[in-house]
Amino acid sequence: MLHRLDIALPIIQAPMAGVSTPTMAAEVCNAGGLGSIGVGATNADGARNMIDEVKSRTDRAFNVNVFAHKTAKASPENEAAWLEYLKPVFAEFDAEPPARLRTIYKSFIDDPDMLSLLLEVKPAVVSFHFGLPAAGAIAALKQAGITLLATATSLDEARKIEAAGIDVIVAQGIEAGGHRGIFDPAVYDEGLGTFALTRLLVRHCKVPVVAAGGIMDGAGIAAALDLGAIAAQIGTAFIRCPESAADDAYRRALGGPGAFHTRLTSIISGRPARALANRFTALQESARDQVVPEYPIAYDAGKALNAAGKAQGEYGFGAQWAGQGAPLSRALPAAELVATLVREIEDAASVRM
Repeated sequence: MLHRLDIALPIIQAPMAGVSTPTMAAEVCNAGGLGSIGVGATNADGARNMIDEVKSRTDRAFNVNVFAHKTAKASPENEAAWLEYLKPVFAEFDAEPPARLRTIYKSFIDDPDMLSLLLEVKPAVVSFHFGLPAAGAIAALKQAGITLLATATSLDEARKIEAAGIDVIVAQGIEAGGHRGIFDPAVYDEGLGTFALTRLLVRHCKVPVVAAGGIMDGAGIAAALDLGAIAAQIGTAFIRCPESAADDAYRRALGGPGAFHTRLTSIISGRPARALANRFTALQESARDQVVPEYPIAYDAGKALNAAGKAQGEYGFGAQWAGQGAPLSRALPAAELVATLVREIEDAASVRM
């Protein structure tokens, strides 16, 4: 199946919208893995610019990831209450919360321009997070010769992905950093770990499976392959690479003692996501009685609070996404990290022999 992705190595760099960059994706591709860019936080014009930049840096296949979440439902009452709850925190930085919240990211489901762009530029791989688009969009992308991936956090979601005709399932365990790919955050989340989920999907699904979540080194990749995955998708391990867009505070936090503490929270963006424990995630306790606006409406407030804090030298309100393997991160150039992972995979194989 790796030939379908045009990669020589079982390594996929996770899309990580806002952190991954075209340069990072290209470096990973040129090193033999599958580089990825996340375009869920931009529009079709922004996505075109990112895709063009990747193409200018590599002639290898790469992945373009989109968010396929259900259309957010605005609730002026809940949003006003959420802003009122955050008002004292904004006041710490002599700032006011936004007057109202916006839906800052358009879902791929509601974005015909993004679909038209992908059908025009035909990236080798497109992946979906948070759900699936309509059958017509999937059929059009497949007709264009694009290999499709989608994230599953449960066997039920995986079966829906398989039934939709998607080529590869990404099994995202609870250890993963960033947003849970769960289709409906209102449904009970079993919180399956990466290896348990990977094995379940390998046993019960006919399409290939990629393991994702908490995998930081070659030993982890080798273990995922032993469980039947065709590759591992790795995100947190690439954040400290110089090619990533992470700011200095994020890098310091990831390389410090805080990396040993991650938390799954919805208060930053409105959807469950795993982040380094910081001042923002600490609000989880006092926010228990609050109704957090839907994703990505809540993220509008989160980004405004982060900007207010940074303006006063406080970096603890950033969306510092990270998986449970964060303490294993290394500050290496992307291509060097890929080469290191390959050596570690080989070392793990030799130990088993």
